[in-house]
Amino acid sequence: MNRHFLFALTAALLAFSPLRPAAADPSQAPAQTQQSEADRATIVDARIAAIKAGLRLTPAQEKDWDNLEKVARQVISARAERQKEAVQEAAAFRDRDDVVSGMKLASEDLVARGEELGKVAEAAAPLFASMDAAQKHSFAVLLHSFAPSAQR
Repeated sequence: MNRHFLFALTAALLAFSPLRPAAADPSQAPAQTQQSEADRATIVDARIAAIKAGLRLTPAQEKDWDNLEKVARQVISARAERQKEAVQEAAAFRDRDDVVSGMKLASEDLVARGEELGKVAEAAAPLFASMDAAQKHSFAVLLHSFAPSAQR
């Protein structure tokens, strides 16, 4: 049982990117940061459009899709903001060798991600209930291909 606990703890710590060394200096030039945010927004738009296209929604399913997309965009935006803040906090923790505070930060992020996933699931439920078997299969395949972090 101890082995499983250590494995889970290690996986959680490695999965939480702010605890890993920063890939770039957070004090990048504003133009680089804005470009990066624009790139992320473009990728989000493309992934959402791909999922919608892959589902081949009926006109009756469109209203449920609109609600799911709205909630998903809110969650994505909240995660991006939390990630920016966490990177800065984690850098301070690393500078002080404050592993415990880093673990607490990771814990808070996991709780927030769980709550967000619950919101997305709640928004997806009506649409999913109206899908035929082929759409349900496509939904699962598309989500896993576009959200590999959800497979952790």
